[in-house]
Amino acid sequence: MMTFEGLGLDPKLVQAIDALGFTEPTPIQEKAIPILLSGTTDLVGLAQTGTGKTAAFGLPLLQLVDSTLKHPQALIVCPTRELCMQIVNEIELFKKFVPAMRILAVYGGTSISMQIRDLKRGIHIVVATPGRLIDLIERKAINLEQISYVVLDEADEMLNMGFQEDIEFILQNTPQRESTWLFSATMPPQIRKVSKKYMNSPVEITVGKVNTANKNVDHQYYVVSAQHRYETLKRLIDFNPGIYGIIFTRTKLDAQNVAEKLTREGYDIDALHGDLTQQQRDRVMKQFREKALQLLIATDVAARGIDVKEISHVINYELPDDIEVYTHRSGRTGRAGHTGICMSIVHSREVGKIKQIERLIQVPFHKLEVPTGKDVCRKQFFTFMDKLINTDISHGDYETYMPMLEEKFADISKEEVLKRVAGMEFDRFLKYYENAEDLNIRDDRRERRPIREAGISKIGSRDAGRREYRGGNGNMRLFVNLGTKDGFYKASFLQFILDMSELPKEVLGKIDMKELNSWIEIDPKAAEKMISAIDGKKFKGRRIRMNDANSR
Repeated sequence: MMTFEGLGLDPKLVQAIDALGFTEPTPIQEKAIPILLSGTTDLVGLAQTGTGKTAAFGLPLLQLVDSTLKHPQALIVCPTRELCMQIVNEIELFKKFVPAMRILAVYGGTSISMQIRDLKRGIHIVVATPGRLIDLIERKAINLEQISYVVLDEADEMLNMGFQEDIEFILQNTPQRESTWLFSATMPPQIRKVSKKYMNSPVEITVGKVNTANKNVDHQYYVVSAQHRYETLKRLIDFNPGIYGIIFTRTKLDAQNVAEKLTREGYDIDALHGDLTQQQRDRVMKQFREKALQLLIATDVAARGIDVKEISHVINYELPDDIEVYTHRSGRTGRAGHTGICMSIVHSREVGKIKQIERLIQVPFHKLEVPTGKDVCRKQFFTFMDKLINTDISHGDYETYMPMLEEKFADISKEEVLKRVAGMEFDRFLKYYENAEDLNIRDDRRERRPIREAGISKIGSRDAGRREYRGGNGNMRLFVNLGTKDGFYKASFLQFILDMSELPKEVLGKIDMKELNSWIEIDPKAAEKMISAIDGKKFKGRRIRMNDANSR
């Protein structure tokens, strides 16, 4: 078994590693550290996120840099503030027994004058984002001419974010560097171009295959219609009660909209996108790391550099435009020996893209069915029962209250008590899912055809413009110009009209939804309140019309 000492590391660094509880190097560390300790060899390291790359370059830097000098000797460039902070935090742990070594993170969104002041005090290793570093160069606040070692971490991410010119500018301003170390998860042509132009016969090491995904991640996909994408997301979240994950969208508008909708429905979630200030971004990330948020919804750019442990799920609300980005998304879970799940919600036209990604990452995808409403309720119910059984009651003085409890429940059976407990926890949940439809796209078109609700039959069908519906129970019928094309399915539409009107579910009868319009059976006594609450309001910028269906 290879040890850190066997890699040629200084005893003080090995002592710090032992104190952290690490016993043997990861594959990228085992391959890279002996090469980098020479200090004069350029290197291209290809490995997925979460494989220990920071230690692979951080430990050699701590050994090579001379802490008696008072100027920057090593520069680490990475795409985001979060990754900057993460790298500094990890290297600080490694230099526990080398206290004279000073490291500084410089990034945008914070006071540049404070960073300039810290640089003047004497820094040995600078960890920087491209934009802020160039700002410091142009202000002549940092001199890179004495930099001996340059590390480009997550180089493919930086190029995807449009930093190629910045990277080249930085490399041009480090003319005395002895070696350049480039680390990346993928090897796009731009990286190959940069390595040829600015590196001298680099040694290339690969852990796993280029672009391959983490083997600890189960890759799943669900095929649904576009209008059911949001409801599928909700159902997948509900079917995984202990989920702690990241949801990816293509645009910041989608991220914000989905986060707002889920928040309104009671989920612990927030969005991370480019419109947030640095203070807002820090607040969101702090809450997510502390698990005050169960879910984080993010765009690819906003999520760059996020490294949060124990993420159980990644959900692709939409597939990325660039299929290579999928590797970065899925790499957020299944880290440090843990297993993870990456789910993708796709339309039937995107199944071909799934096959492309499958070939790229060389890992099979599993097509799964979107859980039914009953499946979700069953899963939640079993989770609740386990939670109830495993509740720790050893710390409370419950014995004091037992006589009162026994007296209160004297006339109620154990079965009745359990039903009431379940009712308190699940009543709203069960009602929401009791009429939940099948969201899966079926090969058999007959399976996809909506089943007409019992008690409602269409008459006058020869005049499509004058459809009327007949219902029983003396209910009144209301027409509304909202349908499945607006992104609703029956349960979400039901929730929408009840929230708008603040009426109880009991006043409603059958609901018949079409693509553009819907018909609602309602107790005549409640009809006027619903019409006044909804008619004339706006939905996605369009005026809602609601009226007595028979008056049309």
